[in-house]
Amino acid sequence: MIAALFVQRGGCYFGLDHVDPWPAERDARLYAGPWPVVAHPPCERWGRYWHGSPARPHQYKLGADQGCFAAALAAVRNFGGVLEHPAHSHAWAYFGLSAPPARGGWVVADRYGGWTCQVEQGHYGHFARKPTWLYAVGAELPDLIWGPAPQRLHPRAVELHGREKARRIGVMAMVGGRDKTKIRAATPPEFRDLLISTASTAVKKLHAAE
Repeated sequence: MIAALFVQRGGCYFGLDHVDPWPAERDARLYAGPWPVVAHPPCERWGRYWHGSPARPHQYKLGADQGCFAAALAAVRNFGGVLEHPAHSHAWAYFGLSAPPARGGWVVADRYGGWTCQVEQGHYGHFARKPTWLYAVGAELPDLIWGPAPQRLHPRAVELHGREKARRIGVMAMVGGRDKTKIRAATPPEFRDLLISTASTAVKKLHAAE
């Protein structure tokens, strides 16, 4: 069993026998074990536009996520597992974690047994490249597909702007509609399974230590 923290209600972590999902209404900040975790803490206040949209900047303070990232980090350190955030998340520097190399490969993240890496979810079923940083503790570190994922061009963007601009803006820029944020943030099943299998190795280590 693993706990999936800060996940979307009804999303890809629901309906799995070996996963205990914690959506917003369960308040994953309260998770107290005992299972290793896969953590997806909110990233809005840690990303490129942590301060607000370009049209209305400086609306927010850096890291003003009501303690979600801190709680996720503590859960991974206390119970083992893996945490996922967008590449170049300001949370890494804020919490004293080493930034991983873009080329890939696991590197030591901190003095608490943490390891970190950069991997692109495009290798694992996401429609965009979506570079991602992982932080893992107490788990066997998988050999991932490193480096840039193939860039997919939206055919409508190519038609409107040409291949070069379509390449620059990326396929994610063409996602619109009411659910665009949810679609962009969604974890593809293949990547979810990778994170679950990584966290599950921490379960084995916990049992071995008993």
